[in-house]
Amino acid sequence: MKNLILKMDKPLLILTIIYSILGLVMILSASSVSAVLRYNVPSSYFFIRQAIFVSASFLIGFLFVIRFPTSKYKYITPLLVLGILASLAGLFIYGKITNGAQSWYRVGFFNLQPAEFAKSVIIIYMAVFYSKSLKKKKSIYYNLIPVAVAILFFVLIAMQPDLGGAIIVAGISFFLFNIVPIDSKGKAKLMKVGAIGAVLIAVLLLYSGTEFLNAMQMSRLEFKNPCSRYSENTGYQVCNGFIAIHNGGLFGLGLGNSTQKYLYLPEAHTDFIFPILVEELGLIAGGLVLIGYGAILYRILKIAKTADNPRGAILAYGTFLMLLFHLLVNFMGILALIPLTGVPVPFLSYGGSYTINVLTMTFVVQRVAIETKNNQAKREIAEMSKK
Repeated sequence: MKNLILKMDKPLLILTIIYSILGLVMILSASSVSAVLRYNVPSSYFFIRQAIFVSASFLIGFLFVIRFPTSKYKYITPLLVLGILASLAGLFIYGKITNGAQSWYRVGFFNLQPAEFAKSVIIIYMAVFYSKSLKKKKSIYYNLIPVAVAILFFVLIAMQPDLGGAIIVAGISFFLFNIVPIDSKGKAKLMKVGAIGAVLIAVLLLYSGTEFLNAMQMSRLEFKNPCSRYSENTGYQVCNGFIAIHNGGLFGLGLGNSTQKYLYLPEAHTDFIFPILVEELGLIAGGLVLIGYGAILYRILKIAKTADNPRGAILAYGTFLMLLFHLLVNFMGILALIPLTGVPVPFLSYGGSYTINVLTMTFVVQRVAIETKNNQAKREIAEMSKK
């Protein structure tokens, strides 16, 4: 274990720990009021639950993920894909409806959201699939199999409806497919076919009898000038987010002193935790948090570029894309640049499924870094033995 930890990417590990602790502190502050007044539970309720999720994620990461070779992912990938497909389909029968979306299973004290794990499963599946197909130089059409699986994920998630999750799955799959070094001319033709297919899928969803966008999500399409629509749900939330950021100024009101968490922002500990952070800690602290995110993405991207096999590279690139899309969609949503889609902020927002998923994938990237260093050491030993 000690040897593995020494081979992990230290800056990424330190930043992961710092942001996980920061997330716990901000969740305790942001949720303390709504926990009592809105949910009728103790003020530390969401903090304790998140602490359990974070602790469990680190235990899984250190005890299992960094020890498990990525070469063995091929044995579990079929089960993961089938499990996600079954769980996404099962939501329409057994899923719990929250905010107009049927996206969760109630499992004891934990709400399981399969769409979050679908993001990591499609990354793992594409990494395993393309690492094998590139060796055998399969046709472009054979290489479309993961894309077809991604489309199934997209449709099932969109039908919940969870448009934000569906878009992120589509974005990850699209960019990973383009990163894989397969027939470029074939890819160009497939892009045209894919565009036609996307239109057909959209038509199918519209006429399937399923509400692709429910009334709440339709209202989110009107996202500009939120403070002129203060009485409307999306205008109300985003405008109060603006107020929180404005209240914070450069140095903030002080940790725990947010006014907007007093039920003005109904999702203060989830989607809108960053405005609360800025209100309490200030714009300078908010800017430093953004710089830190840039450092996390840079370290993951560096691991992807230095990976010595396609499987490791795709795993790291996929994790990079997943985090990047979550950051972009959340921050652009709270700044009224795009519609709100209910996407959490990595490491900071409350949420069991997303916390476990994002931390596990961060440790998967660490496993890639470990394997790269191990293989590099083996090559150096082999070269020395030749001399």
